[in-house]
Amino acid sequence: MSPQPPVALVTDAPVPGRFAVRPPLGHSASAVAARPAAISEIGQLIRPRITVMVLATVVAAAWLTAGRAIDPVRLVVLLAGTALVAASSSIANQILERGTDRLMPRTAGRPLAAGRIDPRTAWWLAGATLAAGLVTTLAGGGTGAAAASLVTWLTYVVVYTPLKTRTPLNTAVGAFPGALPVAIGWLGADGPARFAAGDAAGAVAVAALGAVLYLWQFPHFMAIAWLYRRQYEAAGMRMLTVTDPSGGQAGIQAVTAALAMVPASLTLAVPSARWPLFVVAAVLAGIYVLAAIRFAVRRDERTARGLLLVSLIVLLGLLVASVGCGPPRL
Repeated sequence: MSPQPPVALVTDAPVPGRFAVRPPLGHSASAVAARPAAISEIGQLIRPRITVMVLATVVAAAWLTAGRAIDPVRLVVLLAGTALVAASSSIANQILERGTDRLMPRTAGRPLAAGRIDPRTAWWLAGATLAAGLVTTLAGGGTGAAAASLVTWLTYVVVYTPLKTRTPLNTAVGAFPGALPVAIGWLGADGPARFAAGDAAGAVAVAALGAVLYLWQFPHFMAIAWLYRRQYEAAGMRMLTVTDPSGGQAGIQAVTAALAMVPASLTLAVPSARWPLFVVAAVLAGIYVLAAIRFAVRRDERTARGLLLVSLIVLLGLLVASVGCGPPRL
């Protein structure tokens, strides 16, 4: 993420040739100018696009587990808690990585890396959002969902984040917290009780979704690691594209994971017994394989960007299809 341009202050004095912009009554010019800046800072801290993808995964897992029997009020509360925990993990990650973030143009503009927010203040914010998130998740999804949220936070912040400067295996480890929101949705929708009562279809579908989420991350991350390999190297990040500058190993991992995603995606469709989901899963998984192969063969920015775009389309398509084709009925 590139550094943000300075925020232009709004003043009461008219500028020749321009209309003077005055703040609303009761508000100072600096307060008005600070609002968009504060919103931008918060957005960079919590990374809402990642949070939205996490919430979409929780919704899909809960729907595959309970279908129309799901309690919408509990689901909303569960999503609110998950969003707070995700925000906390993002803040904590940026606190720990503020030193390396300063060394990479794509992250140097983040609030902590740029010194616009004090680490102590950020830790308080991370702790408050984590506590609020766990309590809210507990209220909406029960003990299991809250525990899964905490495990997700710990594996992402305490385990995965430090490994990024130590070993290229960090991607394999980081893929676990990326897939754990599936468990939050399953546990929050009373998955264990349903499974114990004989409803195995939901458990099978959610397990397949978890496998899809885990495998999906390898081609996605390999594309990012290739695009920013020089920045990662300068920051001391031990990405696979840094330890193997040729990109050969990254390409192999991307293709292998994409191929493994094919049966996992098809398994996702089995419990529903609906052929449209089979078709969508097969097509999307096949497209992902082709994009990964193209990247592995060429290993250039164009194919990496293409793989990155395809990865987002594939994940979104699978999540929408799994929900739109209905819950498991076997």
